[in-house]
Amino acid sequence: MNYRALLSEYFGTTVLVATVIGSGIMGTNLSDDNLIVLLVNALATVFVLGILILTLGPVSGAHFNPLVTIALALTKQFPAKQIIPFVLVQVLGAIFGAAIANSMFSQAVFQISTKQRFEVGTALGEAIATSLLLFVVLSLIRSDRSKLIAIAVPAVIGAGYFFTSSTSFANPAVTIGRIFSDSFAGIAPESAAGFIVFQIVGASLALGLTQLLFAKKP
Repeated sequence: MNYRALLSEYFGTTVLVATVIGSGIMGTNLSDDNLIVLLVNALATVFVLGILILTLGPVSGAHFNPLVTIALALTKQFPAKQIIPFVLVQVLGAIFGAAIANSMFSQAVFQISTKQRFEVGTALGEAIATSLLLFVVLSLIRSDRSKLIAIAVPAVIGAGYFFTSSTSFANPAVTIGRIFSDSFAGIAPESAAGFIVFQIVGASLALGLTQLLFAKKP
């Protein structure tokens, strides 16, 4: 077991979720304008995600997302036996990240969000956001351009904040973490369950599309 890789995934997902939630709280403290709040939230997430991938990529691959871990295992680019440990630390890191964000802004450490997000439009948005994210990751790896992931992934998440109806969660661990903050970035448990289902649908579409477009020649 590579404990450095597990620590990397835990730390990275913690920081990512703390950033997503913390910047949302900061945004609402600064302005009542939802556009400004969303912009603050998106920019902070994009910047920290790029930094995390650059710094932790050499240690664990910088997945920070169970669907990335599973997709890489299914395409024989990650050991299947490490799926469960990776996913576990990603989820635990996400929950801890929410607690850190709540604490930084003098809120209750443990919260459960009441923000309902799930409807037909946002479900479709999550499927599209997740399929695009996974397609970018898998296609860059398949075409031997993995060094571009640190730029491409933050870019696609940043775009997803504004062109998808769901604001592009695209990550089951982050979705679970956001349950534990009743703030701008929060999501109610029942909505989170629906989001995760459609994230899985989107990831499945990405796997199929990558195979069609980037299948290796025999």
